[in-house]
This record gives sequence, C-alpha cells and structure tokens, in this order.
Amino acid sequence: MNIPNTLSDSLYEVFPSILLTGATGFLGGAVAAHLIEEGHRDSLLFLVRAEGPEQGLERLRDNLRLHSVLELDLQHLQASQVICGDLLDIAWLRAERPRLMQIEQVINCAAVASFSKNPTIWPVNVEGTFAFAKVMSESARLKRFLHVGTAMCCGPDRPSPIRESWDFPPSEEQLVDYTASKAEIERRMREELPQLPLVVARPSIVVGHSRLGCQASGSIFWVFRMGFALESFTCDLDEQIDVIPVDYCAESIVALALKPTLEHSLYHISAGNEASCTFGEIDRAFAHAQGEEPVGERYRKVSAENLRELANNFEARIGKANPRLVLRALRLYSGFADLNYLFCNQRLLDEGIAPPPRFSDYVDVCVHSSRDVSIPAQMQWDFK
Repeated sequence: MNIPNTLSDSLYEVFPSILLTGATGFLGGAVAAHLIEEGHRDSLLFLVRAEGPEQGLERLRDNLRLHSVLELDLQHLQASQVICGDLLDIAWLRAERPRLMQIEQVINCAAVASFSKNPTIWPVNVEGTFAFAKVMSESARLKRFLHVGTAMCCGPDRPSPIRESWDFPPSEEQLVDYTASKAEIERRMREELPQLPLVVARPSIVVGHSRLGCQASGSIFWVFRMGFALESFTCDLDEQIDVIPVDYCAESIVALALKPTLEHSLYHISAGNEASCTFGEIDRAFAHAQGEEPVGERYRKVSAENLRELANNFEARIGKANPRLVLRALRLYSGFADLNYLFCNQRLLDEGIAPPPRFSDYVDVCVHSSRDVSIPAQMQWDFK
C-alpha cells in the first residue's frame, strides 16, 4: 500500500505544518529534538498541557534541554507554536480547529505511559486520543497521522519473533491497562475512522539514549539495575531482550511521518533478531561500565511466584524502598520479560531506515548518567 505525503514548501513559509503531541515527555521530547535538529523547528506546532502558551513554551524548553537541544534553537521557539490542550479534557479541540485544519502531519506521542493503575490511562489513551483523531480525520489537508503505539500490545502467547498484526487479544488478557489501552485506540481509529491517513509505529522496549544515557529519563533502566543488584530475576542470562534507545526510536518515527510514501501502515520500531541482546551480554556490559565483575555464575533465576523471597535483600542491595511497591514492579516487569519476545523490524529496514545500535553498546552511558540516582527514585518514572 502506498501512502502519499506531498509536502508543500510554500505552506511551511506561512504556518507550521507538523503537529507533535507529547513533546514534554520522554519519547515525544526525543522526537521534538530530532525534528529541530533536522531543520523543522519553524514548521512545528506542539500540543502542551499548560494554562497559557508562555507557560507551555517553558515546559517544552525545560524538557528539550534534557535532550540537549541547543539553547539558540530553544530561544527561537515561539509561544505561538504552542497549542494549550490536554487529551483528558478535549474542549480545546473546538477552539483550535482552524489551526488543526492547516496541519499536514501529526506525530502523536501523547499518552499516559504508566504501568500503574492510573485512572487516566483509558480516558487519555483511548477516549481523548480518539476525539483528537476524529477531528483530524475531517481535515482535507492532513497527509499523515503517525500514531505511536507499543509492540507489547500484541498480548501474551504469541510466537516470537512477532510480526506486525492488527489482531489483538481481549483487553482482559493484556498484562497491564497501558497495553490494553494502546491496542484499543489502534482498533478504534482503524475501524471507525477509515478516512484518517493513519500510520502506526509500535516501539519495542525503549531504554535510555545512545549518547545521553538516562539524562532525560530512567524509564525501565532501573529494572536492569535492580536485577543485577539483586543478582536475581525471572530470566535466564542466555535469553534475549528487544531494546532500542529513544533517539533511534525518535529518528525512525520522524522518518515514517515524513517519508513521501510508505509500503505499510503498521511498523515495529525494534531491535529485531540482529540487534537484540542476551541478558548475559547486558550483564557484561553493565559490569564493565561499573568497573566490576559480571554477575555471571552468581546469577539466580527465580520464578515470578518466588520473587517475594528477594525482599529481604532490597534495602541492602538497592537502597531504602517500599518493599511492596518494589515487588509489584518486579512482578509486572517479569511478566513482560518472561514473554521473551523479539519483534520483527524488516518492514522498517525495507523503508531504508538504518538498524538500531545494540543495548550492550550504550549501556555504559546509561550507567554513568544514573550514578547519582537511586534505583527506587529511577523506578518512579514508570509508576506515576
């Protein structure tokens, strides 16, 4: 399937033509940084939760500094490039409709990306996102609506490597509310908004930045830190995990959003068979960055049911933490790790997008950027 995306240079000179949501978050911030680096700064509009455009601009600048965007570029961003709005309260859609109807590309990174029982997950990720997509589907100018999902929305009990598919398990079979919500919004947009020029990008496990490490976010990296600190988890060291850095994910998203034609409407952004790492490889890279010996033979695989037996070592190994919260977090992440999924990325590579770096090649910058952050503090990224 060819999906057209004709860009007009003259339109860029009159008004911004790329709308990015979620730019104050981890992945959305990386996407914004890459768009600016690629020369699209003045073509951007940003949907930001704020009381006014100036406040929204400051929130945006603060986050982009974490992604090392040049101060000169930050100061060139204007409050007029900020749309104040929230997918939890969609009243702004009517007021901003004239500007929305001028947009040529949407990159939708906004979501409640939490593995907690956050009550806003469904209202934001499904209801609010659908209302936004419905308005955009009514635009004659819109060329592409690039929606960021998650590869884990495939659910459990799938043969690995996982290929792109629009088939989802029932919500009650999903491991967490977040993945259930991401599957549901994809289904609704595809089935109920056939006129929407929808392309979905599903990242696998996004951890750190290949150059900045955990400077912008420690999301999920704490799991590896905790596993090696406890010298135990529910995986074998020879099992593989599909991890990509946020900057590679962002570059791929931008390429899929702006490439003139695409062969498909659904893509994994993943390490795939070639760039996935074993836990043993990550252990060795982690230990080298720490200046220590790998866990190696000291490592002990435990069952999910027996994770509780690790609790006595929490404070000594990872610092002061709420044992109940730590156990809950370990159980959730062990559920994903035990799936042992790799996600096929051949569609992405066939579009001419380069393969990702291996996690073991940039673990060191994640380690060094996390040295002053405790594991329990870093864990809060994923349980907001």
